[in-house]
Amino acid sequence: MEISVRKVAQVILMGHEIERAEGELRAFIGQMNDDEQAELTAIYWIGRGSFEPEDWAEAVATARAEATTPTADYLLGSPHFADHLESGAEAIGMDITDEEEDLL
Repeated sequence: MEISVRKVAQVILMGHEIERAEGELRAFIGQMNDDEQAELTAIYWIGRGSFEPEDWAEAVATARAEATTPTADYLLGSPHFADHLESGAEAIGMDITDEEEDLL
């Protein structure tokens, strides 16, 4: 996996504070490389139930193939995206608790 637990945790935390941190969040996601952005989208899709955790490779490949909108625009335009990212991270076994605590 290309994306770090810390980056996922940071996006989730900033997503929960979207009114305050939207510009920072857009910049943070924009600085990620293409692989990280595809994996972030895959985590989101798994969290909202579009893919199962065991379909990780397919979810990432689909995210790469269907990336027609900037990732930040796509995620921020999706209702409850931070909650879905949190659910997706949990579903794939990514423990973000320690990273969230460090970031707070």
